[in-house]
Amino acid sequence: MPPTRATTEERSAVRTLLRLWPYVRPVRVRLFSAALVAIAASCTGLVIPLVLKWMVDGPVADRDPGGVWLGALYLLLLGCAEALLFGLRRWLVARPLSHVEASMRAGLYGHLQRLPVAFHDRWASGQLLSRATTDLMLLRMFLAFPLTFLLVNAVTILVGVLIMLAQDWTLGLVILVPAVPMVWTCVLFEKRYAEVARLAQDQVGDLTTVVEESVLGIRIIKGFGRHRSQARAFRDLVRTLRGTELRKARMLAAIWAVIVTLPELAIGAALFWGSVQVADGDLSAGTLVAFLSTALALRWPVESIGFLLAMSQEAATATERYFEARDALEEDADSAAAERGLSAQFPAPLKGRQVDAPERGAGRDNLRLRRVGATSHEPPAPDNDGIRFHSVSFRYPDASPDSPPTLAHIDLHIRPGESMALVGATGCGKTTLTALVPRLHETTSGRITLDGTDITALSREELRTLVAVAFEEPTLFSASVGENVLMGADDSAGERELARALAVAQADFAHTLPQGTATQVGEQGLSLSGGQRQRLALARAVVGRPRFLVLDDPLSALDVHTEAAVEAALRDVLADTTALIVAHRPSTVLLADRVALLSGGRITAVGTHQELLRGNTEYAHLMSGEDHRR
Repeated sequence: MPPTRATTEERSAVRTLLRLWPYVRPVRVRLFSAALVAIAASCTGLVIPLVLKWMVDGPVADRDPGGVWLGALYLLLLGCAEALLFGLRRWLVARPLSHVEASMRAGLYGHLQRLPVAFHDRWASGQLLSRATTDLMLLRMFLAFPLTFLLVNAVTILVGVLIMLAQDWTLGLVILVPAVPMVWTCVLFEKRYAEVARLAQDQVGDLTTVVEESVLGIRIIKGFGRHRSQARAFRDLVRTLRGTELRKARMLAAIWAVIVTLPELAIGAALFWGSVQVADGDLSAGTLVAFLSTALALRWPVESIGFLLAMSQEAATATERYFEARDALEEDADSAAAERGLSAQFPAPLKGRQVDAPERGAGRDNLRLRRVGATSHEPPAPDNDGIRFHSVSFRYPDASPDSPPTLAHIDLHIRPGESMALVGATGCGKTTLTALVPRLHETTSGRITLDGTDITALSREELRTLVAVAFEEPTLFSASVGENVLMGADDSAGERELARALAVAQADFAHTLPQGTATQVGEQGLSLSGGQRQRLALARAVVGRPRFLVLDDPLSALDVHTEAAVEAALRDVLADTTALIVAHRPSTVLLADRVALLSGGRITAVGTHQELLRGNTEYAHLMSGEDHRR
């Protein structure tokens, strides 16, 4: 679920829907043209009662067959014109509205990629998915039909009422009697329906989340025999959503009953009073026929009010939900200092990407940084200083202010070309510390420098060109093996770089797959074993020859023999790279030049493996396999 849900109190549907204007503006000419065509079609329909009046008072009263046939021809032409105009309206709106929906969907997706990790941590993926699919579908339907016909029907009702008043003002007043109770009913309906519509759309998001989690976790569900409990949970959500939809249906039925019944009673009263006037000779039969025909022609515009208001409220809540995600602050929306101040709201981005080197080529400044760190064959820059943590502290945004920070006053220096292992008990903050280097989270205080440059002074594109990351839990995408690995390199990388990275990660199994490195790995890469996925994630981290490398226990899923082979290949890579490696096994620790012990959110010891093994009891316990926690 989203962290907060917008309240419908003190909310203006019109003001909310006006936020769609930037997306509608490029196609406004066709939409306005479609509205004008629809108004013309509706007004054409209102001419028919006037033709009927002429026929009844003229050819029919005079028993003129030729006049009757002429009147019938007029009616046929008017009916054809009305049908053609409505068809033209639909043609005018079809293409531009599909463009509006596509641009909004693309904008939301691009925005989600730029949002901080904290945002994605707090939002269920199903809620975001429903905003990009169901909500945008509702908005397209609103722009295609209710938006136009709220205007069209309002104009039609106004013109129709004027025509009826012109025919006979006393009958017109009879028809207008239900207007006041109908307006009051619509105002009351709008407020209540908005609340239920929002609730239903949020419940659709919850349901989408459950379906997505069940599909992705199907192995766990089957492995533990939990399909029945999952089915019960799903049915409970379905029943809840069904109950909400039934509430919507009851509210629609209630307003429909009012909107349909009152005008019908008014038409009945007008028919009675008109018949009396015709009998007294105060009104012609043609005028009564024209009046009643006009009233009947207005039935659909009047009866559709409830339906159009309901769709408008659903569109307004869909717009709210859409902009709840779109309004979230992006990573690069503010300066580095401002971002640090806003980290209590959302720290930083790109959930699910193992190598954060997304959009390469970030301008002239990025070119200099590439020359410093893009390849291991270039000599280090004169200001080479490696990675430094300067009194860094970090607290998660949702943590209680009274709780101790996850990391406190971290001072650590990883020298240029050095590999440092980060060791600590489970839950001590190792993964959090490594996530600060590529700015997946923002430090609460203190700073981190790369070769003497504060990472907040670099754009994230520049930073993630310099720093490559591999996580303990590897995530692969529904793409080929080669495409997954080459995500960690720039666009010029090819087969040579791919083959080298696979060799370093001991992932040569990729060449034996049915289509080799072009084999599609499937969603989440679940067609591969855990060790295979982890090796591909490691290959992705090293394929770009990064200047700085952050590895979060990258060998945890490998068997002993494969681990030894990967470690041997990694030593060559680490010789020319400044690396921070989260380690749990002694074999992984031995890859590093030095070791830092993290305990209680602080670095409590730094030294070589042998020095700490001899001089630090906690480190000796960790390396011996004993569970030492605080």
